Parts: sequence; structure tokens; C-alpha cells
Amino acid sequence: MVYALLAVFAIPTISIIFVYLTGKKSPKAAALFVAAIAIINILLVLSTVPSVISNPDHRYIESYPWISVILGSSFTLFADGVSLSLAIVSLILILAASLFSITYMAGKKRLPAYYALLCMLSVGLVGVFLTSNLLLFYFCWELMLIPAYFIVGEWGYRDAYKQAFKLLLYTHAGAVFVLLSIGAIYWLTGALDMFTARDSLLALALPDAAKWLLIALTGGFAVKMAVVPLHMWLPDAHSEAPAPMSALLSGVIISAGAYAILRLSLGMVFPAVGIEFGTDFLHALAIVGVLSAFFGALIALVSTDIKRLIAYSSIAHMGYVLFGLSLFPSDAAAGVAVLFASSIALTGTVLQIISHALSKGLLFITAGAVMHQTDERDIRKMGGLASKMPFTAAVSIIAALSIAGLPPFACFISELLIFIGAIQVMLLDQFYLVPTFLMLVITVISLAYMLRFILNIFFSSKPEVAEPVAENTEVKKTSGVSNWMKLSFVILAVLIILIGIYPAFFINLIQTVHFG
Repeated sequence: MVYALLAVFAIPTISIIFVYLTGKKSPKAAALFVAAIAIINILLVLSTVPSVISNPDHRYIESYPWISVILGSSFTLFADGVSLSLAIVSLILILAASLFSITYMAGKKRLPAYYALLCMLSVGLVGVFLTSNLLLFYFCWELMLIPAYFIVGEWGYRDAYKQAFKLLLYTHAGAVFVLLSIGAIYWLTGALDMFTARDSLLALALPDAAKWLLIALTGGFAVKMAVVPLHMWLPDAHSEAPAPMSALLSGVIISAGAYAILRLSLGMVFPAVGIEFGTDFLHALAIVGVLSAFFGALIALVSTDIKRLIAYSSIAHMGYVLFGLSLFPSDAAAGVAVLFASSIALTGTVLQIISHALSKGLLFITAGAVMHQTDERDIRKMGGLASKMPFTAAVSIIAALSIAGLPPFACFISELLIFIGAIQVMLLDQFYLVPTFLMLVITVISLAYMLRFILNIFFSSKPEVAEPVAENTEVKKTSGVSNWMKLSFVILAVLIILIGIYPAFFINLIQTVHFG
């Protein structure tokens, strides 16, 4: 389809006002409107897959006149195996969040605005993945922040606007570094296309400038990714946001930070910094990844708030992703063994972003369903819910076991590929011996906190707090989990199992991209 990616931008953008007006008459209709837009966009993105597979450079590109007179910049939309995969997953999560919201948000105030903001958020989320123009990328990067701030603030739990402001403050501070870097890249190269800028930076041979650009971009993106020590906004924002927004924050928005590091920091600037600094930089990413994974996993292991536990798990899994990104080849001219090992690791890393997005999205909305039905957040005061909410328990266990990295679920395959690649890289660079071992230890901790999560909420009848509430946990909402909630669960749970059993669709797409 000639204008497929333009339509992906245009349809939700034009529909924002119509979603709002529809919501004035029926919030449910507005939710279904957003869901329908997501389905249409999924089909449009999928329509570009044959072109990506068959084209010699494995890219699909649409370019339209924009501000070429002033900046020489076109409105360039592009898709390759990585960006396509992440755009598809983002739209699937938008679909699930909108369906889940029909029941979860029912009766809340200003729902027309909620669904209009959800539609706006989808433009920013998908736009980050589907453009090679740095200015348009930055516009979409910031566009994610506006609806996220208002959704968290207006429909969150305790001190919602305070936590929304923390989200705004941290992520916008990171975005300042991104904007300054984009300005410096344009000043140095005269280009706003990321691929043209990459070639120009290599040709200019300015390693000192490239070093600072690499540090600034990675730091800015790392804030959104919420790795240690830039994670402080995440636990509060994720735990206080409404469950559909938590699913998007943890599933997609922080993943956008990982994608940006891979695409811009490593893909565009990194080749120009030189092998020595590049190797040290990748080692630093590995160290930060291990620290983030340990920190998030250990806090999750002792957390008692159902949503904060999942939020800290997100920090841990972004540590996995950052560790995987550190396996990027430090020299594009490296030997075949290095490039092959890095390719396996980076394929696993991108698949981990996808698997984590689906698994964590499902885990957050099932947690939201538990809170919605019981009016309780403390997992110590739960227990025995498997008999009272069997469907929710089943899909929640699927998500939790995937996050724990067990087969046959999605995160098992992605983590396996990361470790295979890491072990192969370790044979060529002994620095990775200790980080790889520590990451293996963290998989055990991940299993421990997810088993604790499952047992405390769904099976345990022995209270962990003074009052005997565990065995008497009541489902207060007699209407039960609605069919719309169940449908959102099924969409994500089926994909988690499918990727775990047959990940070939995404792996084949990802492997069309040349890393390094």
C-alpha cells in the first residue's frame, strides 16, 4: 500500500476529535473507536512487511515534502524489521488497553477526554518507531509525554498529579539532551535523516564530538528507559497510573527508550566514536544493565504493593535489555564470529523488548482487574483468588511465568538468545564473563519474585500480616471480570504463548536488520 505509513499517522490524528465527540455520547463507543483504529493501523503496518522482506535493503520508505526550504528536511516515514515489530506490538497494546478500559474506567469522570488522549498517545508511540527523520522522531518522542501526563494525573490513584509531574519532569529533562544532540547533529552534518547523518558523521571523522553526542543521546533515552540511577520516576508513576496506562508505560513507553538507544545512539552515532571508546562505552552499558537488573529484581522480591512490584520488575527487565544492547559490535569491520554473536544477542534483545511489552502489559491489566474487583493493593492481604477469579488467575500466571523467563512463554526465547549471544561474545571479550554470570543469577531472582506474586495473590491461604485476611479475601465487585477485560487478556496471553512456541515471525523480521 503506497501510503500505508502516512495513513498510520493520519487516521488516529484526525480521529482524536471524533473519539472525543463519540465519548460524549458513549464512552464504550469511544473505546471501541480507539480499538478499531488500532486494528486498522495494525493491518496497515503489516501491509509493509512484504516490502521489507523483499527489498534489497530491507526497508520500506515513504517521503513527503515538509520543511525542505528551511531545513532541507522531508517528512520521512520508514519501516524495517525492528521498527515494524515494535510498532505492531505498540498497537496491540493500545488495542488491549482500550478494550480493558471499557469496564475498568466505567463510571469515571471525563472519559471522552481519556479516550481522546489514548488515541493521541498512539500517534506518538507508533511515530517514534516509524520515522527516520530526527525532527519528527523528537516530535513523537515528546507527544508520548503529553497524554501520559494527563492520563496519569487525572485518572490515577493517590497523589496522581504529583507522580504525573515527576514523570513529566524526569522524561522531559532527558528529552532536552535528545533535542540538543539532534541540533548538534544537524549543525555538524546538515542532515536530519538518521541514516544520512550516520554516513556524514563517519565521513567527518570527528570522534570527540561523536563521543559527547553518544553520551548525551544515551543519557536522554536512558531516562525514558528508567535504568538505574535514572529510574526514580518509574515506580511512582507506574503504580499510581490507571492500569491501562501502566500497561502502556511499562510495556511500550520505556521500551521506546531502548529502541532509541539501539537506533540512534548505537546505530547512528556509535560507529563514529572509534573502537577504544566504543568498547569502553559498551562495557559501561553492561555494568549499568546489571545494576538495574539487580536493583529492580531485589526490590520486587520484597515489594508488597501489587503494582509497585510489577513496576520494579520493569526496571529489572530494562536491565536485561541494556545488557543485551551492550553486546552491539564495537567495530563494524570485526570478524565474522563477533558479528554473528552480536547478531544473535541483539535479535534476542529486540525480541526481549517485544516479549516484555506483551508480558508486562498483560501483568499490569490483570493486576488492575484484581484491584478493580477487590479494592486491595497489598499482596499480603490477598490469597485464594484463583478460585474466585479463575480466568484472571490463569492469564496472570501466563504473564508472570513469561516474566520469570520460563518456557514455553515469550521471554524465555528472548532471554535464551541474549545469553547465547553473550556467551559467544564472552569467548571473544572476557569482560563479559562476570556480567553474564550475574545476569544468569538475576533470572533466578526473577523466578522467585514472580512465584511469590502468584502464590500470595492466587493460592496462599496463610496471611502474612497480623489480621487474618488472606483466606477471607473477598471479590467485592459482584459483576465479575467483564468479557471486554477477558478479551484484552486473551489477545495478549495468546501472543505470549505463540511467541514462546513459534517466534519465527518476529525473529525473521528482526534478522533482516544489519546491526553494526
